[in-house]
Amino acid sequence: MRIDVHAHLWSEAYLDLLEGYGKTDTATQRGTGAGPTEAEIEARFALMDSAGVTHQVLSAPPQSPHLPQVQHAVRAARYVNDEYAEAQRRWPDRFLAFGSLPFPHTDAALEELVRVLDQLAMVGVAITTTVLGRSIADPAFEPVYEELDRRESVLYIHPAGCGAGTPLISEHGLTWQIGAPIEDTIAIMHLIRAGIPSRYPGMRIIASHLGGALPMLLQRADNQYGWETPDTPEAPSAAARRLWYDSVGHGHTPALVAAVQSFGADRILLGTDFPYESGDLFRTAVAYVEHAGLPEGQSRRILDTNAPDVLGLRV
Repeated sequence: MRIDVHAHLWSEAYLDLLEGYGKTDTATQRGTGAGPTEAEIEARFALMDSAGVTHQVLSAPPQSPHLPQVQHAVRAARYVNDEYAEAQRRWPDRFLAFGSLPFPHTDAALEELVRVLDQLAMVGVAITTTVLGRSIADPAFEPVYEELDRRESVLYIHPAGCGAGTPLISEHGLTWQIGAPIEDTIAIMHLIRAGIPSRYPGMRIIASHLGGALPMLLQRADNQYGWETPDTPEAPSAAARRLWYDSVGHGHTPALVAAVQSFGADRILLGTDFPYESGDLFRTAVAYVEHAGLPEGQSRRILDTNAPDVLGLRV
């Protein structure tokens, strides 16, 4: 199995539903070839085959059903989860899925968590790096993390596309160029500050995009947390190595090497960010791992071994 843990699918109907509930940013996900139509699915599978990718784990972020009104969030979460369950049913040899939760409504999120894991047979859940402006380390969300920990299941974290909450990013055309990896970095550091990786060791946290800027910042964080945030439960570098990270780096080998050297090759999982890395970029997302000059065996672990282990799959 060669599993791509960072891949998306959005139907027009689901995006329309979110737009009807007030979301205004669905244009970025429309017309990308990531829908469930026969033509889009056929083209996706051909692309996967050309890169040797056998499976994709589908996830809805940044268009997660994180909505202010609980009834809207629940309806949207159930809608997209049912769509993903149907994709798994129709193409069981190609698709796995992360379920979506109706955050910030914790009780409803717990109820949907049980449904997606027990009834829909998904391999974990996906959330965005912030939830309507709130940190994912908010104590109100911890009952969900407790349940994921108890089940030894996966929490996949993907940027919200909010420019890290600053107009200096979002109002200057930088939301996805630099805003997304900055959001990754902030979210991981919030989890580390709250001690969530160590308090919930059974929950397998996967962060996007090689951890954003974190590989370059781990030593700085270790050097400075003692005086700036002395209540941090453990050294940031130790906490960061409790997580896993997808390999999405847009083919930039130095970034991949930095992540491997910072976290360890056993902590990196293949990701492509389909449909935003498509065509030759999709193939490069796989090939650059093979040609990064990593020590023998490390590229094979990243491409073929780590994801099945983290997702709890038998191969």
